[in-house]
Amino acid sequence: MKILTQLTEHLTHDQAVLVKVVRTRGSVPRDSGSWMAVFAHALVGTIGGGHLEFQAVALAKDMLAGRASHPGLQTVPLGPALGQCCGGVVELEYRRVSAADAEALREELRPLLQPVALFGGGHVGGALVNVLSDLPFALRWIDSRDEVFPANLPAQVTTEHSDPVHGAVADLQPGSRVLIMSFSHAEDLDILAACLKRLRSTADLPYVGLIGSASKWARFKHRLEERGFGPADFAQVTTPIGIAGIDSKLPEVIAVSVAAQLLQTGF
Repeated sequence: MKILTQLTEHLTHDQAVLVKVVRTRGSVPRDSGSWMAVFAHALVGTIGGGHLEFQAVALAKDMLAGRASHPGLQTVPLGPALGQCCGGVVELEYRRVSAADAEALREELRPLLQPVALFGGGHVGGALVNVLSDLPFALRWIDSRDEVFPANLPAQVTTEHSDPVHGAVADLQPGSRVLIMSFSHAEDLDILAACLKRLRSTADLPYVGLIGSASKWARFKHRLEERGFGPADFAQVTTPIGIAGIDSKLPEVIAVSVAAQLLQTGF
């Protein structure tokens, strides 16, 4: 989303050539849909770097300066043509764009964002917002304390005051990844119970992560058993959260570890 803002800001005072990967075969630097906007004195986005991007930028600048005509679709075999070790084939589209195209481009180039529900506005929650806002996630940030949310959040982050906080679970977008890290263990337990109840009925939350230690999880399982949950329910909970082998308690480190784990859940 930030890169789209950069694109539209540059387009307000300058034209560009949009270079877009429309088709690929084999091993390539970037997937179909990747793009860059080449301005006379700026570059927004990337199609993977290396010789492919270097030559595409040069051609786009020649188009802007009137030194080259529109090439149509350009098929580039990375190995034979450019000597890149990837060895695949990339098909590029070149298109002149201006301020008049800005809104249409925002719709066309808007990335597919996976929904994430983050319960908890503490230090780790704040660090996660900073990390996830640069990744392909649409973040719904929920807390029972309305005053905890900072101002000027990225466009793909929405905040929500929910009291009781677990009441927000019922209307989460299907497919949401859920992160539970409120200021209160009692709230965490209620949120987790609501997620497990929803999973029993709809099974549409592919990841439910609970921050905390092994002892916290042991106590939670005992209390959840008192509410009628059992091993099949517990197997759907990821705790502790984050990828293995990273033991730091720094919020920023935890955030990077959790973000990596979310990316492993697939798209």
